[in-house]
Amino acid sequence: MTRKADPVSETTAPARVPLLRRLRLHAGYHWRNSGHPLLTTARVAWDTRDWARFPAVRSDLGGLSISYSGLPEGLAYTLDFTEQRRGADGERTAARRTAALRGRDLRSADRLPDADITILGTSAARARRMPADAALVLPMRVHFVVDFDDDAEVVLGRISKNERRRFRRNARRHRWGSEIVRDAAWFDHFYEHYYSATMHNRHGARQRTESRESAYECLFRTGRLFVLTEDGERIAGRLCHWNPATGVLTSRLVGVRDGADVHYANGVIKAMNVLFIEWAAANGVRQLDFQGTEPFLSKGTYQSKRLIGTRVVLPPNHFGGKRLWLRVRRDTPAVRDFLVANPFVAETEQGFLEAVYFHDARRPPRLDYPANSPGVRGARHVDLDEFLAAVPEGSSTRSVTA
Repeated sequence: MTRKADPVSETTAPARVPLLRRLRLHAGYHWRNSGHPLLTTARVAWDTRDWARFPAVRSDLGGLSISYSGLPEGLAYTLDFTEQRRGADGERTAARRTAALRGRDLRSADRLPDADITILGTSAARARRMPADAALVLPMRVHFVVDFDDDAEVVLGRISKNERRRFRRNARRHRWGSEIVRDAAWFDHFYEHYYSATMHNRHGARQRTESRESAYECLFRTGRLFVLTEDGERIAGRLCHWNPATGVLTSRLVGVRDGADVHYANGVIKAMNVLFIEWAAANGVRQLDFQGTEPFLSKGTYQSKRLIGTRVVLPPNHFGGKRLWLRVRRDTPAVRDFLVANPFVAETEQGFLEAVYFHDARRPPRLDYPANSPGVRGARHVDLDEFLAAVPEGSSTRSVTA
C-alpha cells in the first residue's frame, strides 16, 4: 500500500501558555493516555496500591442489586451502564449505598459489598487471582482500531456492506465532504460548540471531558482536527492525537454542531467515520484508533464501531492493564435476565478475548448483539444452569435508599 508523508508534518499552531505550563499539560496527558509500557505499568501499580481508598458502591434498580468496588473510573464506565440497562425505561433512579475500602481489602471477595452481582475493578493480575466460580474476568474497556496493512480498497471493503450502502446514499443527499482545519480560532469554536455541547447533551452529569488547554496543547497543536461538512458547512468534527513514531492516529474528542440530536439521526457520525478512514488511507496513517467502550455487546457504541471494519483490542494505555472481575452471588430471575440481555466480551485464561452469551431453557442467547470482529476469538455459549450451579437461589436482599 503506497503511503504519503506523515499527515502531521506541517507547522504546528502557536503555543498559548508558557513552557512550564505546557510541560505540565503534556505530563498529565501522557499519564492519562500514554501507551509506553513503563508508564502504563507505573499507572496501573499506582491506581491499585494497597493503602489507597476506593469506592465501594451498591446499586439497586429494577429488582436487581449490583455492587461495584475498586478503580474509580469504573463508576462511570461500568456501574452507570448497568444502571442504564436496568432502568431502560428512563423513569427509575438507582438507589445507591456508598462506602470505601482500602486497596488491600479488595483482594478478598468477602469484603466487597453484598449484592446479586459483584463487580471489582482492579489490575489484570489481581482479577485473575480472584475466585473463578460463577465469575468472569472482563477487560475494563476495549478499543476499536483500523489497520492500514493492505490496499485502501481492501481496507474500505472491511466496512459493513450496509454501512457502505447507507453512506453512499446519504452522502449524495446531504452533500457530505471533509476537510482538515488548522485555524486555532476555529479550534475554540469546535471545543465550545461541538465537543462540549455534544458531551453535555448526550451525557449530562456523566460527561468526562478533556480541558480546553490540554486539548489545544496536546491534541490540536500536533494532531489533526478532521471536520465533516454538509453542503460546505461544518457540522461535525473529530480532534485526534498523532504519534509519528508509530503512525497511529487516535480519535480523542468528537462532536456535532450544537450537540444537536438531528445530526445523529442523519447519520453524521457514521459518515464521518467512513470519510475519516478514507482520508487516513490516503495520508500515511498506519492505524486509526477509534477509542473504545465498555465490554458489553449490548452497548450501542460497541455495535456501531464494530461495523466500520475495526479490530477489537485491549486499550494501549493504562486501561489495557486493568480488568473487571464479575461474580454472581445470587441466582434470581432478574440476574438471569440481566446476564442474558447483556452478553460480554471476556478474557480467556490464555489472555484472548471472546464473546460470552448466557442462556437457559427460557432465555435464548441474545445473538442479535453480534461479536464477529477481528480480535474477538469466537463466541462461547454458557448455560446459566451450569454457570450458577453452586450459587444459592433467592430474591435480592432488601433495597437500600440513596
